Amino acid sequence: MRKYYCMNPIAQVGLDNFSKNYIKTDEITEAEGILVRSASMHDMELPDGLLAVARAGAGVNNIPLEKCAEKGIVVFNTPGANANGVKELVIAGMLLASRDVVSGINWVKENQEDENIAKDAEKAKKKFAGTEVMGKRLGIIGLGAIGVKVANVARHLGMEVLGYDPYVSVDAAWKLSRDVRHVLDVNEIYEQCDYITIHVPLMDSTKNMISAEAISRMKDGVILLNFARDLLVDEEAVLDGITAGKIRRYVSDFPNPVTAGKPGCIVIPHLGASTEESEENCAVMAVRQLQEYLENGNILHSVNFPDCDMGVCTAESRVVIFHKNIANMIAKFSSVLGWNNLNIANMMNKSKGDVAYTMVDLESSVSGSIVNQLKTIDGVFRVRVVK
Repeated sequence: MRKYYCMNPIAQVGLDNFSKNYIKTDEITEAEGILVRSASMHDMELPDGLLAVARAGAGVNNIPLEKCAEKGIVVFNTPGANANGVKELVIAGMLLASRDVVSGINWVKENQEDENIAKDAEKAKKKFAGTEVMGKRLGIIGLGAIGVKVANVARHLGMEVLGYDPYVSVDAAWKLSRDVRHVLDVNEIYEQCDYITIHVPLMDSTKNMISAEAISRMKDGVILLNFARDLLVDEEAVLDGITAGKIRRYVSDFPNPVTAGKPGCIVIPHLGASTEESEENCAVMAVRQLQEYLENGNILHSVNFPDCDMGVCTAESRVVIFHKNIANMIAKFSSVLGWNNLNIANMMNKSKGDVAYTMVDLESSVSGSIVNQLKTIDGVFRVRVVK
């Protein structure tokens, strides 16, 4: 029986996808696979028997990716599974900022004891007058699963949409409305758009990409939306931009002391993926990825190892090897197998940055001594016999 451990509550509809060969354990040290949402794994000791971590969501900043890679632990995420939930909240945030709905609702709460509230509201509502989104220009930075969905909905709302993504995938491009104008310079977004929303992963290269300099290029009265990660935006610079009148509203899904309760800021308590449907979609996807890897060694949507898929093994055995992405590794693996009279039926090697993953299907079974020979090769992190 294979054992898995849940570090957070995982939607049951996802767990129901596990076959009868899997059981949930309360002891993390027994687990071959871990399912996690937001719990931090940075300070935990990773069990020697742990093979994979599946994050039921997109962000993986709570998981020690390099540490996992060095131990040959595959980390998965579920890109796109919660995209619709985030998309809907982005649109809601845009409308809240445009129409000053929040201030209007707060006025009603403050005046709830007023017997003449209906009459007084007619006088007060001019303070909350807003603008419509139709005919306005929306700039989207990052055309991944969420960015594409936001772009397409915005077009249906009658907005002109500009999209910036130098690494847009073929799949995303196919799904993107042909009416979205793809720009090659992000400064076009800053300089031309009435609304700007950011949908890129948090990396060293994207941290604080919405900087004071970027804000200075934006149109006066811009509405800025951040439903990706708070560290993508220099929020102190945002507050300065609000004070100066450069930014009309800042909408963020990441509460922190910098923006919480500040004038001009609409801060939502990280609700982007907090829908029943998103949680279920992420759980189902995470469980399927975990099973496919544990049973067949196939990797799909890993963030620390390359995707690699050889389907179901029809040969006598399958071995997978985690190793450094350096020259001559395949030759060394083949030599070890050849010395032991093992014929290779199929082989695949993929790399991602400094690491690589090799799958080998063999016409004979693999002994423990052969596995140990492969492990002793300099640059190998882990060797696993899948079948």
